[in-house]
Amino acid sequence: MEDWQEITGGVTAARGYRAAGITAGLKPSGLPDLALILSDVDAIAAGVFTTSHVKAACVDYCRQRLQAKHSARAILCNAGQANAATGSQGVKDTLESADLLAKELGISPEAILLASTGVIGQRIKMDILRSGIPKVVAALSETGSDAAAGAIITTDLVKKSIALETTIGDASGGLRQRPVRIGGIAKGSGMIHPNMATMLAFVTCDAAVSSSLWQQMLTRAADRSFNSITVDGDTSTNDSLIALANGQSRTPAITEMGPEAEKLEAMLTAVCQHLAKAIARDGEGATCLVEVQVSGANDETAARQIAKTIAGSSLVKSAIFGRDPNWGRIAGAAGRAGVPFEQDNLQIKLGDFLLFENGQPLPFDKAAASAYLKQAAAGAYLQKDTVLISVSVGNGHGTGKAWGCDLSYDYVKINAEYTT
Repeated sequence: MEDWQEITGGVTAARGYRAAGITAGLKPSGLPDLALILSDVDAIAAGVFTTSHVKAACVDYCRQRLQAKHSARAILCNAGQANAATGSQGVKDTLESADLLAKELGISPEAILLASTGVIGQRIKMDILRSGIPKVVAALSETGSDAAAGAIITTDLVKKSIALETTIGDASGGLRQRPVRIGGIAKGSGMIHPNMATMLAFVTCDAAVSSSLWQQMLTRAADRSFNSITVDGDTSTNDSLIALANGQSRTPAITEMGPEAEKLEAMLTAVCQHLAKAIARDGEGATCLVEVQVSGANDETAARQIAKTIAGSSLVKSAIFGRDPNWGRIAGAAGRAGVPFEQDNLQIKLGDFLLFENGQPLPFDKAAASAYLKQAAAGAYLQKDTVLISVSVGNGHGTGKAWGCDLSYDYVKINAEYTT
């Protein structure tokens, strides 16, 4: 049973955080486009970033900042221009962005982390950003998470936010059990593929945790969430997952793995998985979420690899959009995942429909299976829209999950018109 409960508040649910989102004028659409998250005190900071060799200036900036100093106070995100592949001037714009915010907040530039999203090859509109920074600082609020979530999105159809609460403390040592909260917001809809997707995610936590342990937790959580989603097979230049932990819950410091660390990591993973599934559910043109569960592999890594390959298969995704229970495409994707297994051990289920077992196709009600896929599409955005594909490849202990979406006509239309 989950040892936490969902609460409201997003990234401002955790103690000691404020957030804001405003319309600065960076987006041609006139929609909100500048977000800020601020911790009242120095927070332990960790990050996971894109694996692409073509990276936005903010990605290199954040990596360097976190290597030099494992703490931060603020995360600033602009939407509209990716500031990726913008050369030396893009780097200068990034550094100026940090300096401008630091001056406005009265803190060191080293305490600021940055993220950008938008069109690759376009620099940040610095004249607009210069006037926008004082406005977004003035808008900071303990209830500003929703505004921040709205200011980081681009082609997303919905905002993505979550907050969870548990208790941490050592009752045997006489210490009071105190609430600990983790909140997160994210953006992402297209250009989504492991490892990391076209996505930004910002997580806040009020627990006290060592920097090395916090980074380890975040890396593992990313593998089990954002690195396990796929929409279209494209990895972005700007992917950033940044997590802050400021210790304002007043709980004992967690410095090594143990029961309290495991509880905190489980909740962190749950936050990341919720946001990751929200991104996959909101895939450009998508009509349903696809969850692939794989069991029987030698280890978790192998199981996740098979699951990601199935979830990312264009043929599988197209069949789901066509409401076609074509299990052969699932079998083909599993077989090319690069994980050896015996075909005779393969089992495939679509929802409750057993389609393939012990290397043999089974008779099933195709009309009913197709209706299952149609029902998932009808439940879009109600979180009743999940198509479940279950695959077993043997008797191993390895299990893994991946999430994706179907591939519709609208995906091509959205991306054909993206810069126009």
